[in-house]
Amino acid sequence: MRFVKPDWNNNILNLTASLAEYLGCHNGKPVLPGLRQALSAGYKNVVLLILDGMGVYPMRQNLGEGAFLRRHTVRSLTSVFPSTTTNATTTLRTGLFPMEHGWFGWSLYFKDAARCVDLFPCADSYTGEKLGRGFTEARLPTVSFYTRGDAEIARSVVVPPYWDGDEENRYIHRSFAELADGVERICKREGRQFVYAYCDMPDSVMHRFGVASPEARENFAALDRGTEELFGRLSDTLLIVTADHGQTDIAEKIEIYKDGELCSLLSCPPYLEARAAAFRVKRGNGVRFSELFLRKYGEDFALFKSRDLIRRGYFGPTGGAHAELLGDFIAVGKTDKMMQLSPLGHDFKGHHTSLTEEEMTVPLILAGRKE
Repeated sequence: MRFVKPDWNNNILNLTASLAEYLGCHNGKPVLPGLRQALSAGYKNVVLLILDGMGVYPMRQNLGEGAFLRRHTVRSLTSVFPSTTTNATTTLRTGLFPMEHGWFGWSLYFKDAARCVDLFPCADSYTGEKLGRGFTEARLPTVSFYTRGDAEIARSVVVPPYWDGDEENRYIHRSFAELADGVERICKREGRQFVYAYCDMPDSVMHRFGVASPEARENFAALDRGTEELFGRLSDTLLIVTADHGQTDIAEKIEIYKDGELCSLLSCPPYLEARAAAFRVKRGNGVRFSELFLRKYGEDFALFKSRDLIRRGYFGPTGGAHAELLGDFIAVGKTDKMMQLSPLGHDFKGHHTSLTEEEMTVPLILAGRKE
């Protein structure tokens, strides 16, 4: 599998920067010229629809060239690294580089609390103990980019029940049909509207059944039909569709937390992501850890020093205050295997978080109707 480095001029971050400019809250990041041009056409409504996991690779695996989503794809973008929802949707929502917001992955180790924490549910990664939303927000505060800027453009979000955020106009959906109804109602209001809509499919289906499964193909077809039908119900609207990351099929999981020999060299349990695992090594054990890891797992995972990835711009063009959260080493999946980092980990048939093209490349889809 070929690795793809985040391109900070052709990235989901640049999509957000383009929308921030449109809303009058430009964040100084490079914009996408094609999207800027589309946004300048004066649409009454602009809708950003994020279909979780619908990267270019799984889309091509499950949809023919004549599908609505493929017909309206104008280019490919890179995701962030790790290519995971925690990191990518925070980038899309805040307009910040990963190194700026710090929400790098599902699980992070916080030295002040001496525990690994699953960020979205705010729970201990190894015991499941609930810590409360304030735990994470106190350490990694975020602000949605679309809450600022031109007051003449109303802003709304259409999101699942579990979505936490700082938005005033929030509409909850429990299915794609409810999402579409919510977007349509908002767009029919008087005045200019911006809508941020998020759907956790097809990611959840591919996790359970695999990227190339019949269930994934059926779900992609339903999402494609639903998106086309939604667009047909909208007028004077620019519909922007993208994904936070892609997915690839998984053949085997490695229960890394059970490797006593390796974990004895660590100052805390493994954390971050299943295909981008972070390791904090006890002082003086770096060489020993590296040699042992590569001997045992080097066929399936590339091992990098975290500081080298930071220096090379994988989390943004510069370092930052959150570098310490990335530990000493990061192991990046290069085949069809994943790591289970804790006893509470999942056994997924499709997964993401690595740097492979299948996981890192997402579409930019534009469909506009000016009436």
